[in-house]
Amino acid sequence: MSNASANAPKILLVKLSSLGDVLHNLPIVWDLRARLPNAQIDWVVEEAYVHLLEPLLSKDGFRGIDRIIPLGLRRWKKSIFKINSWKQFFAFKKELQAKTYDVLIETQGLLKSALVCALANKSTDAQVIGLANATEFSGYEPLARAFYTESVQVPKQCHAVDRSRWLTCAAFDWPVMNRSTTPHFYPENFVANLANTHFAGIQKPYVLFFHSTARDAKRWPNESWVALGNVLAKEGYQVVLPWGNPAEKQVSEELALQIAGALVPERFSIAQAFGLIAGAALTVGVDTGLTHLAAVLGKATVEIYCDSPTWKTEGYWSKQIRNTGDMGKSPSASEVIDASLELLHQA
Repeated sequence: MSNASANAPKILLVKLSSLGDVLHNLPIVWDLRARLPNAQIDWVVEEAYVHLLEPLLSKDGFRGIDRIIPLGLRRWKKSIFKINSWKQFFAFKKELQAKTYDVLIETQGLLKSALVCALANKSTDAQVIGLANATEFSGYEPLARAFYTESVQVPKQCHAVDRSRWLTCAAFDWPVMNRSTTPHFYPENFVANLANTHFAGIQKPYVLFFHSTARDAKRWPNESWVALGNVLAKEGYQVVLPWGNPAEKQVSEELALQIAGALVPERFSIAQAFGLIAGAALTVGVDTGLTHLAAVLGKATVEIYCDSPTWKTEGYWSKQIRNTGDMGKSPSASEVIDASLELLHQA
């Protein structure tokens, strides 16, 4: 890498999905900016998660992400034989190749992410950094290593934030950052100025229950949600039960019937979730993306782990976060109630 490139490298970050994974990749933008203030930092992400990155776009004197490059792979796969899908793919390719990158950091370890790196234009001595091994309970495809210039070994039990930072440090030969270097996610003024999202029927103070998750084994028992909800209702909080699909809505409605004053709101987007979480007195949720969004925003959050390891995604960066349960060790209702009341009473 030339001296000019070393001082102001063009960097491509590739973390395509999902919601929680994208959130836990955000700190490396801050890490890079702190050490390479003049770098070009672009990020390829699935189009559904662009809203997660928009608050970090460089503007008005703030330097964060210079360019977000949306990828519609999930949508294109559903209509792979349609001409319009291929037109959109080639438009994506053109946008991706508008810059020539010196360093590409692929933190997902999947073939689709590695192929994005292969498509990108690279300088003659470009580095393509990726994972050399799987971390436990995370997806990994060894074939992706064929597209890297350097494969980085990480601990098998490695938090999602720490794993991304590990690769970033390896890319620039920096000492590995430990947790004493607190990760940053969103600009403080963005978090402070989040507008509350108003939904019909929601009354303050309210508590959000993110009970739904893609894998049933990660769910917390309905009776525990009811026990927690009624304790919080007696404390004067309205329990709000979001949902993302008809099956989740049915569960929300069943829970709401058993919790005094509870509300099942209308469906909301990721963009609206920021404001809804910002206005809540507390968020309680299982190991799922929206729970992690509350945690990275620094809001009062109780994370519930039932069938995934706490070490993988626990919120460790804020005193406003309580992590309960662990792999194969669902927390009791009383444990989550105590954690919730502790956060609410210290507010």
